[in-house]
Parts: sequence; C-alpha cells; structure tokens
Amino acid sequence: PYPYAKILGIENLEKIKKIEGIKEIFWHKNTPSTLYTSAGQGYPEPSPYDCRMFSDYVRYAGEPVALIVADTLDTAEIAASKLIVKYEEKKPLFDFVNAENSDIIIHNKDGAFAKIPVRYEPEKNLAAYVEVEAGNFKECYQKSEIKLSRIYGNHIAHHCAIEPHAAIAYFDQRGRLTIFSTTQVPFHARRITSMVTGIEANKIRVIKPRLGGGFGSKQEVILEPYVAYAAYVLKYPVKIRLSRAEVFIGTRTRHQYQLIMEAGYEKDGKINALSMTAIENAGAYGPHALTVLTNVGSKTLPILNKIDNVKFIGKSLYSNVVVGGAYRGYGATQGQFALNCFVDEILEGLGIDPVEYFNKWAIDENETSPIFKALGEGTEGVEQVVKANNLKKCLLKGAEDFDWKNKRLAYKDEKSSDKRYKRGVGLAVLMQGSAIPMVDMASCYLKMQDDGSAILMTGATDIGTGADTVFAQIVAETLDIPVSKVHVIAADTDVTPFDTGAYASSTTYLSGNAVLSAAKKVKNQIVEVASKILKTDEKNIKLENEYAFYGENKVSYADIVRYAMYQ
Repeated sequence: PYPYAKILGIENLEKIKKIEGIKEIFWHKNTPSTLYTSAGQGYPEPSPYDCRMFSDYVRYAGEPVALIVADTLDTAEIAASKLIVKYEEKKPLFDFVNAENSDIIIHNKDGAFAKIPVRYEPEKNLAAYVEVEAGNFKECYQKSEIKLSRIYGNHIAHHCAIEPHAAIAYFDQRGRLTIFSTTQVPFHARRITSMVTGIEANKIRVIKPRLGGGFGSKQEVILEPYVAYAAYVLKYPVKIRLSRAEVFIGTRTRHQYQLIMEAGYEKDGKINALSMTAIENAGAYGPHALTVLTNVGSKTLPILNKIDNVKFIGKSLYSNVVVGGAYRGYGATQGQFALNCFVDEILEGLGIDPVEYFNKWAIDENETSPIFKALGEGTEGVEQVVKANNLKKCLLKGAEDFDWKNKRLAYKDEKSSDKRYKRGVGLAVLMQGSAIPMVDMASCYLKMQDDGSAILMTGATDIGTGADTVFAQIVAETLDIPVSKVHVIAADTDVTPFDTGAYASSTTYLSGNAVLSAAKKVKNQIVEVASKILKTDEKNIKLENEYAFYGENKVSYADIVRYAMYQ
C-alpha cells in the first residue's frame, strides 16, 4: 500500500499458515536474499544487481511482500486479505529529475552493485550514467549564429500484451524442475532463476509455450524465481498467473524521460552543434536502465550524421514508482520524439520544409556516424556503415502520396487562427535497427525424417509474432516441401540450441537467417545423396516438390533420407 516503507513484520503469520489449504507463506525472512537484476540480458548483465526475491523494504506501491501458496486461488486470496503486515512508512521520492540531489535514498546501503565496470552510484540515486561527445559541442554552439534549447518529456506507458505474465513450476518424472513461462528469454530465465534461488542450473528446465504477446514486458525474469523456489521447497507444483491489475502495478513499464535539447545553427538550417541530455526515471529498480538510456542517443542521433559536433549525456535515476524496463522501441521512441519535435521547431522558425531538410541532411546509403562507435547498448558501440537505406526514397514518395506541399500550404494559417479545432501536417523521421550488433546471436538444428518431413529445433522465442510459422516457411521454401511437413520445436532449454531471446525486432532477421543457413546446408546434403542414388554429378540434380530429378529419373526425399540412414 506504500510507495516506500520498511517491513517490520507480519503479525499473524503463524495463524494464517494454519488456514486449511495453505501450503506456505514465503517472504524475506525465509527466502534467499541474493541480489540480482530481473533484466533478461546476456551475462554479465549491464543492469545493476539491486533487487531480491523479497526485500525488507517496499520501494514502490505494488512490490511483492509475500507469496502465499495454497491449494486454490480462492484460499490464497482469502489468506492474503487477512494477512497483517506492519510497515514503517518512509517519505517517498517521486521527483526523478532532481533525485540525484535528494535526501531520500532509494537503495541506502543495501548492497546494490553493478556487475560490469560502469558508473553506478546508488547513494546518489544514480542507476546509470553515460556521456559521449563527437567534436566540440560547447565551442561550436557558442560560435553559432542562432541558438535554441527546449525541454521535452514523455510519460510512463504499459505494454498491454493480451496474455498476462504467468509461470508454472513442477518436478518431472526424473526429478528435474520444469518451468513453463510466458517469457521472451527462456535461457536467461534459467540462468537467473538458478542464481537467485540457489537451485543448480542443471536441475532446471525452462519451456516457453505459445505466447500471447510481450513487447519487451517479458524480457524480464519476474515470476520464474518465485514458482521455482516454492516448488523446490514444497516439492509441489506451483502456478502464478497475474491479473491485469497486477501486471499494471507489479511488472514493468516504458521509462519516463525528461529530454533537454540544445542546438547552435545557421539561417540556412545547418546545425553546427547538437546536444541531447536524457534523464530517465528508472523507478524503484534498474533493469535495462543503462541499455535503454544509451539507446535514446544511439538510435536517434546518427540519423543527422552530418552534424560535426554532437554531445549526449544520459542519467538514469531511481524513484519510488513502478519499475521501468524493456519496451518495444527500447529508448529509441523517447529519443526520436524529442529530436523530431526539436528539429521541427528549428525548421519552423527558419521557414524550411522538413522534407527538404531531411532529404539533404539525413544519413544516406553507405554512410556512418561517429555515434555508432561511441555509444552502444550499455557499452562502447561498434563502427557501422548503413548499407541498406531507402530513407530518402520513402521520404519523397511519402510526401508525394500525402500531397505534402499543398496540404502544408493549405494549413499554414490554421495555427494562428482562433478556431476551436485546428488542422496541420507534421513529419517525423526515424531509424531503427534489428538486433544488437556484435551482441545478439541465433542458432538452430534442422534434420530430415525418413518420411521426407523436417524437424526444426530453434531457441528463438515466438511471442505471438508468428516466428515459428516464418521459420517453417523458410525451410519449406528452401527445400521445396509443404509447410505442413516442417515441424518447429522452439524455446526449450533442454532441447533447443541457445538463443539470446526475442527482442529488438530481430527474430525473423537474426534467427530467420540461421534457419535459412541450416536449410541451405540440408538442401546441399539432399543433392549430394540424390546424386549417388541417380548416379550423376551434383550439378545435374534439380529439386522440386519433394523430389530430386535427373532428367526423367527422380527419387523422393523420403527415399533419399532412408538411403542416407540405412545404406
């Protein structure tokens, strides 16, 4: 009920435990106190280790205080309604912009630390910090003919995936702990659950079933440690399924930001110096704080790559509100909102058409930006050259189809009119990459069955995006077999090869290319074996509709596979 309070105890704990159907009540007194991050990221995670399964403090309204395991949901809810928790209420911190100088410290000597060597100062409420500069912003800003500064902000937003967070843990017939979870990152979930609970990783299996959406909300390891630990202690199947209200108050959101933009420029629109200062509201904990923060700059500033002097400062600050996390766009949306609004104000003041401006100054094919190398996701970036870029073609085509020039002229005077409802036209230009360069990877295993069908095993996670169907189509098209004969087994940490997870709009591009590569190799093997059966060179073999042809002679995929298996 409180955004910030110390938990003094549960007054009637033993009495509630005696209610018929109650298996156990877990809280900070009887669970591991391991610090970890819930961010489903590669190890070592760039997010701070600042949370526990249960803490002796609540740092936002909605933070878990206890887990009641019961035979039925009704019994658990009755017990929860009767539980008397004693708190010592603390003054909360909501002003994240000024949190660095606040007397209220969210993580006051609680052991929170950064796993990688980055600036992390919880004693100042600083969850993450980054600063990069190309050229000399200050000097060129001062020399510029015109100067402008603006402050923009965005609010917290929620993912609203159709399916809420849920997880089930039970012991299989061999005594291994199996977790079914609505996760985007099953392999990360296994690793983090093991670390948090102390259960050996080799005893944990995580399976991702069909999933009803994620959008980043399930790139977090939230429920898995709870069901795993409870099932492990009780030797009893445990299920947690959050209600819609619980998802809203107790999971993750898009980060709130204040963005300060500054620019020095000339009357012809040439920007000499550009600065973006991003202040991020981490909330009570810092999963994805650093990486979302760096993306605000790295996914935004390179679009105007012809500006020689660019500066980016990012701060992520703790507050007593619901926790920010991964959310589709992952920082790019917040940064692009501020940049496009700012550039639009500059151009409006100069009387320059935004279409003409971006057509002249935006990044082009085979171009780069110093920001690519200076700013990665939580670390230094890598040099990148944009090879595929039809931005300007899209810009001009869109303007033509929209009738941009005529509509812009027609609505020109609306802004200064006294009409109740006004019309206008606007333009935003954005760029977004797919996957994280030099970080993300994908793998798969493809085999043919002796009936000519194919089994694809992939660690990639279909979260309702149709990835499994896409993979089946890639295999089917490459091998020239029906999609119905491609069976996809996905996201099972015991069976499928490793995959970093579903995020960054990367599954079709990244995992799909792994599938395509495997399918091409299998195709070559089919040709190789078919050439032996048909007694000809491989170059003479043609594959079509589940058959290998050599002139009038043919052999089915089923016979090819059987020959390979048994001959």
